[in-house]
Amino acid sequence: MMAMLFAINIAKGKRTFAQVPKFLKDKVRECLIDMDLEHLAKEGA
Repeated sequence: MMAMLFAINIAKGKRTFAQVPKFLKDKVRECLIDMDLEHLAKEGA
């Protein structure tokens, strides 16, 4: 649930992947990949 919320906020440009808590990064990355937004799952994005 939290991972999806972070992924949506990243997709909307309200957050960056670097702002995701370490313990959620893998799940958020999976969500972004499922949304075809893999390019946003980078620390510098």
